[in-house]
Amino acid sequence: MRTTFHQELDIIDQKLIGMTQLVQSAMGRATTALLEADRTTANEVISDDATVDALRREIDEHILRVLATQQPVAGDLRALVAGLRIDRDLERMGDLARHIAETAAGDFPRTAVPPKLTGIVHSMNRVALRLAEQAKEAIVYRDKDSAAELEREDDEMDSLQSALYLELLHTDVTVQTALELGLLGRYYERYGDHAVAVADSVRFETGAPA
Repeated sequence: MRTTFHQELDIIDQKLIGMTQLVQSAMGRATTALLEADRTTANEVISDDATVDALRREIDEHILRVLATQQPVAGDLRALVAGLRIDRDLERMGDLARHIAETAAGDFPRTAVPPKLTGIVHSMNRVALRLAEQAKEAIVYRDKDSAAELEREDDEMDSLQSALYLELLHTDVTVQTALELGLLGRYYERYGDHAVAVADSVRFETGAPA
């Protein structure tokens, strides 16, 4: 029974790791589409989000099946609850990448980001990808200390979001463009928040104090 249970947990972990890789790739490709006015890539990211959603449903069903058949207790139960929390946050990360791709597709053939602001968006993407990578490593290694590290990285994302808003005040753009860019900044910032939440769920699973 215990061997079977841990085999099930390993399968769930592999699915969560795969889901993390999908949302990391989605963010990188969505940013490329955004900055290069690449409608083909944008539409691919939008379409691929269905795969992320389907994987979340598959993981949920797998976890619920294990709960019903294996009768986990204590730390085992925390592992399954953490899995339900993690796939929820990963799905939201995929949704946020899709929103960025939708902005890119909607603005085609115009580039959504003015040249003056591309450097900040590049930096936000860089931090987002690093946060996703660290979230994946937290799952792989069950690193209870990763949440603090991700929070430090997320502080950089918050600073970049503030820098984006400040630059908008001094950039000659239409009201519609300013609102769009403000939403883009929010998408990147929320993506980072959900990556931190993944690490928090790993810490919950290990029984580490919040």
